[in-house]
Amino acid sequence: MADSTPAGSVERPRAGVSPEGVTGGGFGVLTGMTPQWQVASRVTAFSTTRLGGVSAAPYQSLNLGLHVGDERQAVQENRRRVQDSFALPAEPCWLNQTHSADILAIGEGERRELAGVALPEGESPNADGAWTDQAGTVLAVLTADCLPVVISDAEGRQLAVVHAGWRGLAAGILENALARFTPGVELHAWLGPAIGPDAFEVGEEVRQAFVDRKSEHADAFLPGQADSAAVSGVKFWADIYALARAELQACRPVSVTGGDYCTVSQPQWFHSHRRDGTRSGRMVTVAWMDAS
Repeated sequence: MADSTPAGSVERPRAGVSPEGVTGGGFGVLTGMTPQWQVASRVTAFSTTRLGGVSAAPYQSLNLGLHVGDERQAVQENRRRVQDSFALPAEPCWLNQTHSADILAIGEGERRELAGVALPEGESPNADGAWTDQAGTVLAVLTADCLPVVISDAEGRQLAVVHAGWRGLAAGILENALARFTPGVELHAWLGPAIGPDAFEVGEEVRQAFVDRKSEHADAFLPGQADSAAVSGVKFWADIYALARAELQACRPVSVTGGDYCTVSQPQWFHSHRRDGTRSGRMVTVAWMDAS
């Protein structure tokens, strides 16, 4: 077993530490964070930061979302840079993310299916995660506060990448992703950069959605600030990392790593919808398996 390190990863930010070459407010170094997990080295997985792209303010600089109002040409160049710098073996399987609990399965012969219905090749389906057992198939999700989760078996024969916002988490998207894996295989999950527990203030309806799903989810919520303007009514601080760990480990044995960053409070590295509003850029979390 070996840690997976993507080709072209120049810097790897750590919480509270400015990576060398990025200080001074620059956005010129393409960077990526990789999981530290006990998964076969044939699996490559990483999350980008906002560094190293061509998008102008307020999206500077590596915005990878085509749907947020950025110049299409800039986003396409940013995507090209990611593909070249990290040596992706193919174009990512982009999804039209809708905060659902739907997982796209990409099986033999690039057959794509969602809820058992075959989809035409090249179509971007509505889904918030994808699973594959095919080497060279590049899975990807876009985030800017929501939690990206990469799941792999230890041997690197099955892989999933999930966009886990609170709605998807509360609807069981991680349970749906785990159900795609062969029963009994050793599983590992990595939690990429997302909104931290000191920044994710939510209303009672969010807490109730999780408590209705599993009563023990109440432990992931602390009372919020009464004078906050972010959320009206009763407020709570939510720990999306704790919620994801609980969801993963309630389904079957899963070794979980990651969950070390806060997209809101680390603007030098991350886009954040909570912080920057509708004109926030997007990072990408990517994973694939080599044939060997």
